Amino acid sequence: MEIINGEIQLNAAGKMIHNWWNRLPQKYTNVELDEYIVMPNHLHGIIIVGADPCVCPDNHNTINMNRKDNNRDSHANISGEHKDSFDNKKGEHAGSPLPKPVQLFIMIQWFKTMTTNNYIRNVKQNDWPPFNKRLWQRNYYERIVRDEIELNWIRKYITENPSKWDLDKENPNNMETN
Repeated sequence: MEIINGEIQLNAAGKMIHNWWNRLPQKYTNVELDEYIVMPNHLHGIIIVGADPCVCPDNHNTINMNRKDNNRDSHANISGEHKDSFDNKKGEHAGSPLPKPVQLFIMIQWFKTMTTNNYIRNVKQNDWPPFNKRLWQRNYYERIVRDEIELNWIRKYITENPSKWDLDKENPNNMETN
């Protein structure tokens, strides 16, 4: 990856990372992606972990309990009586407990695993440069965004990050050699 005139030029590895990042909402349905940037040696991104989309009110004073796979709709009216209380395809009652939302660290672990495995395949098959011990750092930084002002500040930080690459202490051009 290169930054030319403040713009990221993704190489094959950068495109691979970009593709896996964009698969997060397909893998985890309670996730939306916001602003993100793949940098030459790291990634910045906003992941919005929302409420489970299975339960939401509709216009008929019912609670629509669409399962994540959207195979079948079940409706319960306000009194709790089910119009269609059994999902024959899954063998579950519509009022069954919703699946527990996946924690952020599980999502990041999946993302790092998928990208690392894909990268290793490309080292072996397409002569990508090998990495030393780890493709990703052991942990990651997370921050809970509390309001719209903070969200907009973080979005701006992400979009302006490429223009600051020349000053970044992690930029290989800025690292001291011993």
